[in-house]
Parts: sequence; C-alpha cells; structure tokens
Amino acid sequence: MSKYERLNRLLEVLAADGHVSVEDAAVRLDVSPATVRRDLDALALQQLLTRTHGGAVSNSTAYDLPLRYKTARNAEEKVRIARAAAELAPLGSVVGLNGGTTTTEVARALATRADLHSSNEASSITVVTNALNIANELTVRSHVKIVVVGGVLRPQSYELSGPLANPMLSQLTLDLAILGVDAFGTERGASAHNEAEAEINARLGRQARRVVVVADSSKLGRAAFAQILPLSEVDVLVTDSGADPELLKELIKADVEVIEA
Repeated sequence: MSKYERLNRLLEVLAADGHVSVEDAAVRLDVSPATVRRDLDALALQQLLTRTHGGAVSNSTAYDLPLRYKTARNAEEKVRIARAAAELAPLGSVVGLNGGTTTTEVARALATRADLHSSNEASSITVVTNALNIANELTVRSHVKIVVVGGVLRPQSYELSGPLANPMLSQLTLDLAILGVDAFGTERGASAHNEAEAEINARLGRQARRVVVVADSSKLGRAAFAQILPLSEVDVLVTDSGADPELLKELIKADVEVIEA
C-alpha cells in the first residue's frame, strides 16, 4: 500500500469512527506502528486531524476532505459514471459542471469524446464551471469552450462560490447541469457538506433545462448539511451497479430517470 493510499484510509477511518489508535491503524493497514505515527503526524500538519497520545481524533475538516484525498475513493465506479453522464450532452450544448472528483472525470470524458471537433461549432461543447481544476484541464481542448464563473476560491474543492458568481450565472442558460454531490436521497434530494458550494451548485442546476446528478452508490440514501436541490428538481441520476435496488425504485417512482453505469 502506497503512502497516498494509507493517508486516504486513515482519513476514512477517522471520518467513520471519529478516532483511531496507532495499534489499530497498524493492524488495519498492515504496516508498522512507526509508519502509522509518521502518517498521522503528516496529516496533523495539514490540520486534517488532531494527534492524541497513542493515536488521533478527527476534526471538522476530516468529514469534508480536500479533493486530492477523495480521488482514490470508488475510482473505477466514478469513471464509468462519468462516461455515461458525458454521453448525455448533445453536440453544441452548454453544460454546467460543479467541482468534485466525479465531475472532474465527466470533464475528462467530455473532452475525449470522438464526435467533438474544434472546426465546427455545432460539433463542440461549451462548459460552464465554478471549478478551477476542471477549467485548467479543459484549457488545452480546442473543441471545448470554457466559461468560468466568479467567486471566492474554496481550496478544499477548487470551487468558486459566493455572491460574485450569481450575477453572471443569472444571465446564462444551460442545456444540462451535471452536478456532483456529497449525498443524494429521496427526502432531501441532492446535498453538500458546505453551504456556499450548495448555493452555487443550486444556481447551476436552476439555470439548466435538465439536471443530472452523478453519485456513486456510497452517497445514496444519505443527506449532507446543505441542500442543493430537492428531488423534484433532479431529472437524472447516474450511479453505479452497487446502488440499493429499493432506493432506485423509489427514485424512479419520483420521476427521476436512473442510469446504472
């Protein structure tokens, strides 16, 4: 197991249990206690946990990890979801993308679609995003027009949010909004850990003719702190084959189209 994988695993344990001991972590990761101590010290320096005698406890940031630590979670499922979602964007359409690991994969899938051509505007796609990492990745793709909304940067997700984004978004019409979420369920719809991100993501969704939520099965049937959109405002869910069939039936009854990638 690489150091990157170990750090991810330690943060996952803390998010789930709230605390971890050096001895327990050493057994779970199959490494020496000395290695665990070094890893915990490294995470503490980034203020992602608080070191204690013999282990560590979570702090508030451990529940909403920086994007770089989320990338390895359900990676294969996210790639499949992203490819399926990217196929929903018609040629010549305007697509809104918020930040997140799954929507970053959607951006990559859009950029590599074989039917896109830079020489023909009708065969290209416009991407409107508040995520700087997505805009950066798409910069070299001549068949993708990039529009970046304004706002204040949140380093954990590379997303711009806040009142500066609203005047610009209010003037745009999107054909499709593809939104990554922290949780998605029948009661609260789409939700996020951070309220500022939830607000800008909701604006992206409400400026679009069609809203697609991309979420792997680990996020389904749950609710996060701040609602993005109620279930009634979501048209499509793209998820993986591990999703609870009963939950998917409830979503379909609520007129949400479900695509299992």
